[in-house]
Amino acid sequence: MAWVYLLIAGILEVVWAIGMKYSEGWTKLYPSIFTIVSMAIGFYFLSLAVKSLPLGTSYAVWTGIGTVGTVIFSLIFFKEPMDWVKLVCILLIVTGIVGLRLFHKQ
Repeated sequence: MAWVYLLIAGILEVVWAIGMKYSEGWTKLYPSIFTIVSMAIGFYFLSLAVKSLPLGTSYAVWTGIGTVGTVIFSLIFFKEPMDWVKLVCILLIVTGIVGLRLFHKQ
């Protein structure tokens, strides 16, 4: 169940990163509230995951999910540029996340 909690926490990291963009430096009330609530819930799920998973693994996977998800969202919805270097770097992050999951020993 800890890996499910970690996945939820990672997805919520994407949500709050996007929320920060829409809050426009915390000047828009509703996006700011949405962002803060997403952060709190995401941290809660991360705290559940680290109860039974190693902290280093949890943190690496959490930030990796957040990074990859935010980049993908930004490419699609904010039309950020993509080049082969960015693609290779994202694939390296995904490889790291998958590797940490596959080779995790309990």
